[in-house]
Amino acid sequence: MAANTGKVDDTAYKAEVARAFDRAAAHYDRMGVEFFTPMGRRLVERAAPRSGDRVLDVGCGRGAALFPAASMTGPTGSVLGIDIAPAMVEEARREAERLGPAHVELRVMDGERPELPPRSFDLVLGSYSLIFLPDAPAALARYARLLADGGRIAFTSPVFTDDTFPFLPPVFTELIPRSLLANLPAEWQPEALQRRFNSWLEQATDLRRTMEKAGFTDVEVVDEPVELVAVSGEAWVDWSHTQGMRLLWTHLPEEESARLRKRLVTALDAMRDGDGPLTISTPVRYVIATVRR
Repeated sequence: MAANTGKVDDTAYKAEVARAFDRAAAHYDRMGVEFFTPMGRRLVERAAPRSGDRVLDVGCGRGAALFPAASMTGPTGSVLGIDIAPAMVEEARREAERLGPAHVELRVMDGERPELPPRSFDLVLGSYSLIFLPDAPAALARYARLLADGGRIAFTSPVFTDDTFPFLPPVFTELIPRSLLANLPAEWQPEALQRRFNSWLEQATDLRRTMEKAGFTDVEVVDEPVELVAVSGEAWVDWSHTQGMRLLWTHLPEEESARLRKRLVTALDAMRDGDGPLTISTPVRYVIATVRR
């Protein structure tokens, strides 16, 4: 692993991601916190799949974007959800059986190199998933090849800036001591993260250039907040163990983890209006583009 360049060992990284989300699957986007579900729904609203469209949802998780897309395509369309974590796929499959849409299919698959026929989709979705692939810009070109003529890709990303804590709403920049990041693996250190993500996602001009190089045109980049709602500070902290911040928690020494938990619960509860829920406006970047054919 080239730790000093921010590059990722694909095999180890993907195995760690699959294990983490397998463990988190039963509670993912649950536990008294709403974020991924409303964000996925908003992504689908922006992408606006049409009746009869063939949709691919990359890193589908439990179906935050998958099921809204299925609703919009209707039974004449088809929606395929893929995820590297088998437990996530199983959770989404159970939900599909409960909801009953016959045009939804789930498969365990590596989103980095999807084994799917070319030009077999009208829309590719990626809600907080595509950008986390080890080499996302290269993967984007593969997804361009999966799209039919005039097909579109739509995905979400955090709004990256050099002066905020990575992947979390800006309020956490003051709440989480930056020194704690020293406990992370080398490829997740701030400098490595900036090379990997900020280099093409922070500035809209760089993002458009990357998309065009991957084979897309008419690139639309819009930043819009999603309200993250938690019943309490404790609920948010528990929930953070089931998503991206899990990486930090698992690498913190026990005493530092306990101190951070107490600090976050106290500060987040102080933001609540009495006994009401905690609401945090979270910047989200929506990217929509059309394949250049």
